[in-house]
Amino acid sequence: MKPKVFVTRRIPEPGLDMLREKCDIEVNPEDRVLTKEEIIEGIKGKDALLCLLTDPIDGEIMDANLDLKVISNYAVGFNNIDVDAATERGIPVTNTPGVLTDTTADFAWSLLMSTARRVAEGDKFTRAGKYKGWGPMLLLGCDVYGKTLGIIGLGRIGQAVAKRASGFDMRVVYFDEYRLSEEKEKELGVEYMAFEEVLKVANFVSIHVPLMDSTFHLFSTAEFDAMKDNAILINTSRGPVVDEKALVEALKAKKIAGAGLDVYEDEPLLAPGLAELDNAVLAPHIASATVETRTKMATMAAANVLAALEGKVPPNIVNKEVYDKK
Repeated sequence: MKPKVFVTRRIPEPGLDMLREKCDIEVNPEDRVLTKEEIIEGIKGKDALLCLLTDPIDGEIMDANLDLKVISNYAVGFNNIDVDAATERGIPVTNTPGVLTDTTADFAWSLLMSTARRVAEGDKFTRAGKYKGWGPMLLLGCDVYGKTLGIIGLGRIGQAVAKRASGFDMRVVYFDEYRLSEEKEKELGVEYMAFEEVLKVANFVSIHVPLMDSTFHLFSTAEFDAMKDNAILINTSRGPVVDEKALVEALKAKKIAGAGLDVYEDEPLLAPGLAELDNAVLAPHIASATVETRTKMATMAAANVLAALEGKVPPNIVNKEVYDKK
């Protein structure tokens, strides 16, 4: 008999086709996030679970199927999965790293440019029939060229964002828990600074850190107070890195000039008042949403499942120690 796989939501067909060749698969037929109870029901009798970042997978779910051989996350991040619980139960957990680096960096720049030049406001203004002709004071934004870009978290995506800044002749400053070598800094054209200093000097601050205890509400009232009043915040990392209520207050009080967000603290809900702010550009978590990238994520997630079911170490294993114990 073929191994059985439960997929919590439809992903691009090439990934599903890979699974169909060697497995019997059951895919959530509805385009929505499943409840915990539905996931528990779905994994009964299955050998593998392919889930999304929107699916919280805890020990209770894992205990519903003690024969689960792999949990494959269709995402780079995996904070939705209790990895420790999976490791205790000997279940390998995998992700899809690297694939969305450039796509996300492109989107961070899309948010930066559209916020700086008030594109979303202009679109809304024009569609509403308010555009009556060119005016010298109409929707004045701010220049990007020649300004200072501050990057918080200079991993793969942060570095890709930094590379793109060279075309705008920007000064790029950064903070990361681990400083790059002088050679790498020179190659990227970036300057290391303390976190607080980056906030003080940057015209644009782009966040690229993982969600951990140490980064939860990394940006809150004190950080917004430290930023320039004409600064713009960009977040394509994880919503809870930003205290969203504090951000709304900072935007209302003009402590900072604007924000471009792709992620939110309590997705899909927004903090009260955020949707009404014209100086916030709000995207529905689509930084990796290109055909090419989402398809590659699907095939990577499928490859992780197939490797685990064949008794191999998956190419993108998160908790390799489960194999060390075997």
